Amino acid sequence: MRTTLITLKRTMTAALNAVLIVAVGLLVLDVVWGVFTRYIMGEQAKWTEELARFLLVWVALLGSAVAFGTKAHLGVDFFIHKLHPDMHKVMGVAAHLITLFFAGAIFLYGGSRFVIDALNMEQMTPALGWKMGYVYLALPIAGVFMVLYTLENLAETLAARPHDANAPEEVA
Repeated sequence: MRTTLITLKRTMTAALNAVLIVAVGLLVLDVVWGVFTRYIMGEQAKWTEELARFLLVWVALLGSAVAFGTKAHLGVDFFIHKLHPDMHKVMGVAAHLITLFFAGAIFLYGGSRFVIDALNMEQMTPALGWKMGYVYLALPIAGVFMVLYTLENLAETLAARPHDANAPEEVA
């Protein structure tokens, strides 16, 4: 079971990193093209600013999902260190459960509702002519990865020994 979770986590992280590399590369090319058309050609291509904004949203949301998986997200563990070591695991589990609730409620449920509403209203982007629902898909997709990573982190915390030196590091 543990090796399956580790393999799943590594595969998800590698896939997300590949998508992020492509998205950041496209973002750089898009911004360079926007600057080129604006200052060299005299008029900026109308779609470059919009595409850059959408790519940045996707990079930020998917990047934050990767941060969950690699435990690189911001965490305040000052108070955890003040508690008795037996409470570290309890606080870690509580933090993961709270994170799981918010990732599920806000990103998965809220993001899915947002996408469905945008697709039903047929909102279109002004310059690119894309359906806004597809742009908003970054929310529930990032939510899926955040929930999966949080479940894996929760399982890891539950499996840790109570006085494990890594226990305070796992608090979200």
